[in-house]
Amino acid sequence: MKHPDPKTDEASIFLEVSWDNGAASLPLHSSITLFLLSYTECTSFHVYLVSDHPESLQALSNMVPKSLDVSEVKRGEVPALVGACRLPAVLDAGGGFCRAGLAVVLRHIIQRTCQVQPGRTDVASLLGFKNTCLKACAEVSQWTRLCELGIPSAVEEHLRSPTEKHLQLPAAIFHLEQRLGEPVRVHNDDKIRRQKLQQQRNKSSPQSEDPNPGKREKTFPSEPEPQGPGAEALSAEPYGGVELSAALAKLSVDAAPLSSARERSDIRKVKTTELPALEHVFAEGLYFTLTDVVLLPCINQYLSSLQQHAPHALTFLPLLLRWYKRVQELPGVCRAAEDCGIALFSPEVSGSCSHQPKSPQTCEAEQEKSRASQEHFVGGPRPTLTKLQENGIEAIFSPHPCPSWTLHWESLPAAVNPTEGKMSDTRAMRKRQQLNNLIAMVTELAHPGHTIVDFCSGGGHVGIVLAHTLPECQVILIENKEESLVRAKDRSSQLGLKNIGFIQANLDYFTGAFQIGVALHACGVATDMVLDRCVQARAGFVISPCCYGFIQNTLKFSFPRSKKFAETLTYKEHMILCRFADQTAVQLPPERRLIELMSPAPN
Repeated sequence: MKHPDPKTDEASIFLEVSWDNGAASLPLHSSITLFLLSYTECTSFHVYLVSDHPESLQALSNMVPKSLDVSEVKRGEVPALVGACRLPAVLDAGGGFCRAGLAVVLRHIIQRTCQVQPGRTDVASLLGFKNTCLKACAEVSQWTRLCELGIPSAVEEHLRSPTEKHLQLPAAIFHLEQRLGEPVRVHNDDKIRRQKLQQQRNKSSPQSEDPNPGKREKTFPSEPEPQGPGAEALSAEPYGGVELSAALAKLSVDAAPLSSARERSDIRKVKTTELPALEHVFAEGLYFTLTDVVLLPCINQYLSSLQQHAPHALTFLPLLLRWYKRVQELPGVCRAAEDCGIALFSPEVSGSCSHQPKSPQTCEAEQEKSRASQEHFVGGPRPTLTKLQENGIEAIFSPHPCPSWTLHWESLPAAVNPTEGKMSDTRAMRKRQQLNNLIAMVTELAHPGHTIVDFCSGGGHVGIVLAHTLPECQVILIENKEESLVRAKDRSSQLGLKNIGFIQANLDYFTGAFQIGVALHACGVATDMVLDRCVQARAGFVISPCCYGFIQNTLKFSFPRSKKFAETLTYKEHMILCRFADQTAVQLPPERRLIELMSPAPN
């Protein structure tokens, strides 16, 4: 067995292995990762299967692509940064930079493939328009949460009891079916929608006269010839048209783009609001993206289970079945599926069903949002503050705990100074003041050997100073934005820091132990997430929040959070107070400050 060595020149991917009744299996997140590695033909990583059973690799040999370099590793032997995260995770060649979480790992695989093989435009296109596919973290994006967490969890839950007597469609599956029926919006879709309108008119009245016979212009072909991988199979479908042509053109560098000729004059005169909507070809719209790669292993297992245990339920998922059929007809998908032991099939839909599976209508967060929007509210921040005072709630100010403590910026290396982050002098001065306060408090709490986590670290302004001033402590920076974390790593490399590590992940994917949590300006609800994580770890914390106006109810939190506030304020009153806290009255003229304070808030 090859043990992970973070000092090698090869990046490593760590995947979870499950054991149930003595049999090894791969959780969906692991299967999805292997499927993408095969689809992209990426061999830039060494793959480690993490399990405490010695025979995992042998038992899963038919599910692991033969082209990959794969080893087993026991859970207790993984590198420290990987052990502090939920899998899947990627550890860079130096061992100091870890990426964790399904979306983050998959996007990194695609980016790495494109670096090694610059000509793989088919792989690059998986990241979608402006490379944003599944980029937004699950805490703020319902779509990322659905694909990364909701659907895999729902399918795995279903597979644990596939013969449930009272069939109920999982909420995530139901929402995906709904999403596939929504109109598609893509970049520059006005042109494609006009082409669709022209095709519809050509089919409905092929012999109709041109309204401007003297000014006939070149028109689009009624059905562009499909090209690229899977074209032959997909073009045979009864569903086609401009959507399918656009999708196929994107799948191959050799495919002809949609015609750039102008539409007929009568088509150009149609208002945008009256143009026909585009229909889904793939999960995110017209184009095959990383989302389809994520969904296929999940939906394949779910549909296979329904086919075996409740085939009548397939009649309630027509759009999902159409998507499933279309995706598996792509040659690259078929090859990768076979490589990973994923048995694609053609579902057989039975006739009518006497009862329809139960389907959830709205998630709890949507219901809460709906209730909050119906609350009657009159007044602004001043009445709300008065209401708090009448109920014995008011701000209490205490002296600064370390008024004379300060960092000696002049004696510190240049890379420690926040001005290295390319900010203005005024902002850099405020940032140094903030760092003085945070570092002072952390210094009071920290002891040699402690692990300090800088949550939502950004470019590392806090974490780098902590690592430099507390060399006997281990500092971990956690940030979802790769660009920011890479800058922080570069700055720490200039300083030669050895007591610092970097994790690109959502907060939920960090599970490691620590003694002190730090967060400077974690936006909105992220501050509450950091507090929650510190409480779970029984760790001390030093936190300075910001962006109170972004606070809103989520699946995890509802506001007001404290019992005292909840008994005093309605949701809307609390939100008005949060938004008012975001106002920077110091920048307003004196005569405006009182107006801003007294003005009523909108309903």
